[in-house]
Amino acid sequence: MSDESFTCDITDTEWDNFVYPHPLGNIFQTRALYNVYAETKNYFPVHVAVTDPKSQEIQGIMAGVVIREIDGLLGGFSTHSVVQGGPLTVSNSDMVSADLLHRYDSLVSKSCLYTEIRNMHDVQSILEYSGNYVFVDHLNFIINLNQSLDGIWGQIHNSRRRRIKKAEKTGVFVEEIVDSDKIPIFYDLLGETYNNVKVPLVDISLFESAFRELVPRGVAKFFLARYEDNYIGARAVLLYRDRIYDWYAGAAVDYLSLNANACLVWHILKWGRENNYSIFDFGGAGEPNKPYGPREFKRSFGGELVNYGRNVCTYSNGKTRVAELGFKVYRKIFL
Repeated sequence: MSDESFTCDITDTEWDNFVYPHPLGNIFQTRALYNVYAETKNYFPVHVAVTDPKSQEIQGIMAGVVIREIDGLLGGFSTHSVVQGGPLTVSNSDMVSADLLHRYDSLVSKSCLYTEIRNMHDVQSILEYSGNYVFVDHLNFIINLNQSLDGIWGQIHNSRRRRIKKAEKTGVFVEEIVDSDKIPIFYDLLGETYNNVKVPLVDISLFESAFRELVPRGVAKFFLARYEDNYIGARAVLLYRDRIYDWYAGAAVDYLSLNANACLVWHILKWGRENNYSIFDFGGAGEPNKPYGPREFKRSFGGELVNYGRNVCTYSNGKTRVAELGFKVYRKIFL
């Protein structure tokens, strides 16, 4: 799939100037993250926009990415599209949203099994414009950083606070990655976690590109947790306006008892509070009625449980059923 757009005449500045002040604007709809995806193996970013025919002013933008999770013959059965935090339109226009979705679908439907819109706010009413997109419940935890540090610490569950204190006393400490030579260490820690739960991990080029493109702009940070001479935990966050978005996390399987990821989250919450961020977005907590391991970990930090859900459009029901069966087999054999 090639990098395509319906509105090639929109400049990067016009794009970002539309997203930044938008009430629902988020980093996933920016040109910066689009560029990161463009430099990632098996990621193919897509964006569409609608402009006023008279004034040429932007009326709406939606950016997403086509992801091919498996190489080779099975690749076509692993290809799907993800849109996070979009579409964005003026005055929450249903008509513009429908136009954006129609244009986006026409670009990706032949190469993808489905598109999943991951809502970042309560926008069900906005996304009811298209019968092709079905709403699916999906949870998340949001932590309010507009309170004292004692307040943030106090809402963390007692057992989690004890584990964080114990880890810090044991000698676990957190450092920020300031040199790209630590990205392979970061990636290996993610790999341990993803292998453990038998889920494919995106290529390292995503993190190399994000470190190169986003960190200098101050819109991403990478952290490692260390114990003695060993790195035992990793976490990356994205930063935009007043929000911190939890992005990727991993930990060394042999050191899980040291609670590195809890120390990392607490470090990030403290940093966010000290640097005037208002919200920490945990990035998802699974479907309500399905088991999801990270949910209880995230719940233990005391944030608000929300159900912004996802909207899914399936382009081929038959292929999707085959893909689901094939992925189960793939996990057993290769992961």
